[in-house]
Amino acid sequence: MKLLVISQYYYPEQFRINDICKELVKRGHDVTVLTGIPNYPEGKYYKGYGLTKKRNEIVDGVKIIRIPLIPRGKNPIMLMLNYMSFVISGSFWARFTRKKFDKVFIYEVSPMTQAIPGIKYAKRKKIETCMYVMDLWPESIELATGLKNKIILNIIGKMVDKIYRKCNLILTSSKSFIDSISKRGHPKEKIIFWPQYAEAFYKPIDKNKFPITEFDNNKFKIVFAGNIGYAQGLDIVINTATLLKNDNVGAVFYLIGNGRAKKELQQKVEEKELQEYVKFIDKKPAEEIPKYYANADMAFITLKKNLISDQILPAKLQSYYACGIPILGCADGEIKKVIEESKAGFCIPAGDAEKLKEQIQKCMKLEENELQSMRKKAVEFHNKNYDQEMLLDKFEEVVLK
Repeated sequence: MKLLVISQYYYPEQFRINDICKELVKRGHDVTVLTGIPNYPEGKYYKGYGLTKKRNEIVDGVKIIRIPLIPRGKNPIMLMLNYMSFVISGSFWARFTRKKFDKVFIYEVSPMTQAIPGIKYAKRKKIETCMYVMDLWPESIELATGLKNKIILNIIGKMVDKIYRKCNLILTSSKSFIDSISKRGHPKEKIIFWPQYAEAFYKPIDKNKFPITEFDNNKFKIVFAGNIGYAQGLDIVINTATLLKNDNVGAVFYLIGNGRAKKELQQKVEEKELQEYVKFIDKKPAEEIPKYYANADMAFITLKKNLISDQILPAKLQSYYACGIPILGCADGEIKKVIEESKAGFCIPAGDAEKLKEQIQKCMKLEENELQSMRKKAVEFHNKNYDQEMLLDKFEEVVLK
């Protein structure tokens, strides 16, 4: 199968599409990715990349075509220009390229506008299109921007519905998305739940072989790794750390990564003198993260409380399960359902700092055999629901048939 993948984000940006493409190549498929110049989440071009640098690459057997786009920057205007520039450059490429493919696969994290070049190419070449939906529009843009203008939201909604109609198949990363998409008038028959999986390097490891010097082993260690953005709702960490400090509780949050909200969170930590309760670690290569999980007591997952976050199942949850680390969730909806089903952790309501503090204190009193039982259940749940080979087999069956 000659597959064209449309993804505004790709290597060296850290997204699961990197591994999906690499594994499909291993399975004998010819994969080409149309993407932008890497700039996520820092907002500026990565070192060594630019308008005249590394516009075409082959990485892990995957052919990469990088089209021009404006870096996302640090403000809403630059972010909008970033989204628009990918659509314009991608549409131009789709109109004039002579390259031929059998199918188009669109990897849809925000923005959904990135699907437009793929739709245009598929229409021109009269081939099938599959889109993998991991973020709901226009709901997400309404929440992210505070946009309330019904006329603009209606225009965005019509664009979204047109994209859905043009897709022959829609995959979703969350079961809840199926109802949301079908309620917009799209048949459930073409919508399939396909959860994200963790790359093979996410696995339980011996912490004694990989000690982490940044960790204080005299404290209860709670780790979060990933994008430190506003959608994650990490203000809950500041509020909970304040309560932990007031009660002199020996627990500390480690936030690993970069993102648009990081600087603001760091300022709050300094203002409230929470340096012993919230510590920041710069972004690490994804392959290094399992070492941090192995040396932590629990992994933390949270999202800002809203109707969209209730339906999202973030990819980091699969990483936690694969590494066999007990999970501490501060969320509702889909995340809560999965954590409770796995019996590999605890989940308290989104945004409730007092209950989160109380749950941390309860977790600190758990016996080692109880923590070990949760670690085992986490791995078992991963193997049953998120195994890489099983999900790639399904992908080939439903997308590449």
